[in-house]
Amino acid sequence: MKYLIIIGDGMADHPIKRLNGKTPLQYADKPGMDILARNGRTGRLITVPQDFQPGSEIANLSILGYDLNKVYEGRGPLEAASIGYKMQPDDLALRCNIITIADGKIKNHNGGHLSTQEGDSLIKYLNSNLGNADIKFITGIQYRHLLIIRNGNKHIICAPPHDHPNELWQQLLAKSEAGWENKNDGTKLIGQETADIINCLIIKSQELLKKHPLNIDRMSKGLAPANCIWPWGGGYKPRMEKIHDKYPQIRNGAVISAVDLIRGIGYYAGLDIIKVEGATGLADTNYEAKAQAAIEALKTYDLVYLHVEASDEASHDGNLSLKIKTIENLDKRIIRPIYNEVSKWHDTQIRIAVLPDHPTPVELRTHINEPVPFLIWGTDITPDNVDVYDEISCANGAFGMIGLGELMKLLLNY
Repeated sequence: MKYLIIIGDGMADHPIKRLNGKTPLQYADKPGMDILARNGRTGRLITVPQDFQPGSEIANLSILGYDLNKVYEGRGPLEAASIGYKMQPDDLALRCNIITIADGKIKNHNGGHLSTQEGDSLIKYLNSNLGNADIKFITGIQYRHLLIIRNGNKHIICAPPHDHPNELWQQLLAKSEAGWENKNDGTKLIGQETADIINCLIIKSQELLKKHPLNIDRMSKGLAPANCIWPWGGGYKPRMEKIHDKYPQIRNGAVISAVDLIRGIGYYAGLDIIKVEGATGLADTNYEAKAQAAIEALKTYDLVYLHVEASDEASHDGNLSLKIKTIENLDKRIIRPIYNEVSKWHDTQIRIAVLPDHPTPVELRTHINEPVPFLIWGTDITPDNVDVYDEISCANGAFGMIGLGELMKLLLNY
């Protein structure tokens, strides 16, 4: 049996007045998803525990069946693994966005959609000016980078910038978790010391980046300046059970994603990372190459985890028309070609799950903790009465509402 999980990051949404009360999934033209729903079974899935923030790291770990209380350390360590940084026992790793600040507010979480080359030049500049034996800036992808603080304390509160568009940045500065202001983990700094280091770096980065030639050039062209760093999602090196140990049916697996976070989860889960040329994490990603990579991977691996970020980015930007387009692109340029190919594999049993990791309502521009619609199609799946794939229809699916960590059990053991 082969298993394919397709994640349309953040594509679930709320009814929107501009769409006559439909959600983007209801409004979009998506015949591929609808075929899978019509010939498969559907339901809703809880992907985020109530006491966790609805981030992609939480939701994707949950989809793969991991107990967040046992394995979750933060987004930073997962992204460190993805870019090949080997964490040391005294490292605190934080995701480090390059963002845009204007009029005292967070205008975007992505620095105006930097290229990786642009991000690399800014990160190296910051490391040469702010880095030392205890602080390192490490290049990631586009606007998504890494900050390492030696002996940093993970018990701090750092606001994810994509959750706070158009909010005053000074009110969102890092602070110690309650009770950790003067406590540490062994040899670590106390919580407030770590928060103070982060806040100092945020302020100094603004002073440095506004003078960088790249930002002077961007502003002369009317583009958003990438004028501030924003660290968040910090943690220590995690310990995770490998997928093949967790699920005996899966001998091997692979992950396909342009996003460091998802690759990092794959690394710790023991999945091979397949990099696709032209995969960007944005609406201009190479959909066709991702589809072909998934088809080829299914010939070798038992499990393929295919992640597409585009809908989430469109949602964070508040771009409704682009979000609809990303859903349609996922459908026509990935899901339908894969279905057309694997449905011919008469000698191979296969099951495909399609779902978002969490909703990102385009009018809210942030992740929310609500159940997501899912479908499972397979050569051995008995269809239910749902004919189309969307948030409303899947609520009537035969699987009903399933709980945290249950998708993998359902997919493997139906």
